[in-house]
Amino acid sequence: MKVAIHTLGCKLNQAESELLARQFAAAGHSVVSGEAADIHILNTCSVTHIADRKSRHLVRLWHKKNPEALIVATGCYAQRAPQELTQAGAGLVLGNEDKMRVMDFIQVPADLGASCPTTLLITSDVGRVRSFIKIQDGCNDSCAYCIVPQVRTMEYCLPMEEVVNEVKARVSSGYREIVLTGTKIGDYADNSVNLKGLVREILQVTGVERLHLSSLQPQDISRELLALWREHRLCRHFHLALQSGSGSVLKRMKRRYSLNDYSQAVSLIRNVVPDVSITTDVMVGFPGESVAEFKESYSFCKEMGFADMHVFVYSARPGTLAVRMSGQISDDVKRERSRRMLELTKESAGKFSRGFIGVDLAVLWENEVEPGSGVYSGLSHNYIRTYTESRQQLANRLMHVRPARLYRNGLWVELKYED
Repeated sequence: MKVAIHTLGCKLNQAESELLARQFAAAGHSVVSGEAADIHILNTCSVTHIADRKSRHLVRLWHKKNPEALIVATGCYAQRAPQELTQAGAGLVLGNEDKMRVMDFIQVPADLGASCPTTLLITSDVGRVRSFIKIQDGCNDSCAYCIVPQVRTMEYCLPMEEVVNEVKARVSSGYREIVLTGTKIGDYADNSVNLKGLVREILQVTGVERLHLSSLQPQDISRELLALWREHRLCRHFHLALQSGSGSVLKRMKRRYSLNDYSQAVSLIRNVVPDVSITTDVMVGFPGESVAEFKESYSFCKEMGFADMHVFVYSARPGTLAVRMSGQISDDVKRERSRRMLELTKESAGKFSRGFIGVDLAVLWENEVEPGSGVYSGLSHNYIRTYTESRQQLANRLMHVRPARLYRNGLWVELKYED
């Protein structure tokens, strides 16, 4: 059987999609990209209404183009509103609790696919360059806007031995970079082992060439954790969730840190980790966000000098505290504030990238931007998007380069020689 797995949303979803792909491949089925599949599995996101709408659109599209295929919807939207996905055309809807048991529910006999080649194309944009490994799931916080605690499990962590063995397996299969992900990886704990202990163990006992941590929060940052970055294999990139640069909005959001906590965490990271890039998430249009509060948020983000920002508009999620708050912001105001934040994002990202023109960067190349173009894209050790043109195959090669100029959303490299 040909199985196509599509992922929306966070890196945790990407890690779980990888595991699903491995299950199907191990059973003898072909995990493919594109629309020509016997089974389409959509791992959904529900963090905003836009994510919901995208899921419904994809289900309808596949149902129209390939009516004989079985469409399976799983993930956070499937957990929150399964009937909406069924109405869109999904033949099977499974919430997060049953996500990793998809094969059990569809009962695909393994021998049907035994003669098919196992292509295992998990993420078509990067191939076997980068692999996502889940170390933790769930969130016990109650941020006013967030649907995640309602659609994900209570917090739990995978045993350190299981994580380490998974890293070893991915490295053996050809991946050069491993990304540790979860809902709140800063809360990782396996008996007496915390996140620092897990990372140290992975670096000591595995041959991983690059190790990357997904999103952290300011309260996760400590000198003890940052001391690990003496090891060059740890990517010099921190995605540090902000949500708002207004102190009063942060309080209404029920975040667990203040602006002072955040700025101290950023300063500590920059003092300890050279060439580090810090990226973040910023929400605009949270209920009650005044003109003054938006200006405060904008100014704080500008002051932080982020390497990149994921700007998103507040979206009312059923059952969250923010839905019942007064002062809901109009769509027009949200769009205008989003536009201004996106302009700041472009300005800040360009300034950060410009600082590394002519500087030595270790870049892990991915696939061609477009098949046959000869133009490759990759990520530097501090996660700057980098481009170059090459006559040779560069995918999954780790190279030291010196960028020459700004290009698109990152830097362009002129390869003077290729060994």
